[in-house]
Amino acid sequence: MRVAIMTSDARVYYLASKVLKEYRIPFDSLTLEEKIPFDVEVILTSEGDYERIDFPTKIIVRDENFIDEVLAKLEGRKRFKNIYIAIDPGERPGVSVVGDHRIIEVYHLKSPTDIEIILELLEKYPGAKIKIGHGARRHRVLTLKALAEVLGDDYTVLLINERGTTPKIGGAEISQVQDIVASINIALRDGREVKIKELLKVKEPSKREIEHIKSRSRQLSGGKITIPSELAREVAKGNMSLEEAIKVHKKRIKGDEE
Repeated sequence: MRVAIMTSDARVYYLASKVLKEYRIPFDSLTLEEKIPFDVEVILTSEGDYERIDFPTKIIVRDENFIDEVLAKLEGRKRFKNIYIAIDPGERPGVSVVGDHRIIEVYHLKSPTDIEIILELLEKYPGAKIKIGHGARRHRVLTLKALAEVLGDDYTVLLINERGTTPKIGGAEISQVQDIVASINIALRDGREVKIKELLKVKEPSKREIEHIKSRSRQLSGGKITIPSELAREVAKGNMSLEEAIKVHKKRIKGDEE
């Protein structure tokens, strides 16, 4: 099997050629106008040039991880036997992609409803299954509701007991790294298959939980406001994020003043 680099992006060409040389994989260098030789079976290209190339097997070079896919194709097998997209639910969920116990990609999302990356990963890795930690209930519900809007509430995920998945790093609380490491640990654990709709059945929140959310609203607003119990209950049920509840309450206050 022969590999060819075909791109107008100098950075992509440099990266692809450098990695192929490191792995001692011979390759052809082609311009976008050149005819592809009959014995070339894999084209490496940039995201910008991808649609311009009429060829069945193309790999976008974003970083050095492209070599995994090249090696898999050279070995004549699928890239991974089992691949999981794991989510550590929280205010800023950690996400990891693990294939055959190997870490492929990691992300730190902006919010529980920031699922665009997850959807892109599902498209990028056909057949991948989603694993999600059982903790941070209200954040987990927000993420699952967002996913259900696109994938349907009959979509099956793997619910994982995430106890002990979040480490202490250097004795300090480094949330971004912790969330990502927790998602990797979730990806490596077994869980039970369950439809999203089963996980969206939320019980009435306790008074303690409502008070905690109200307290958290004071922290996020810099001590300026405290959302009422009514909005805190909606947050606890996963019907809105805490940030959304704060915005709603601010609008109400502004409306009353006018």
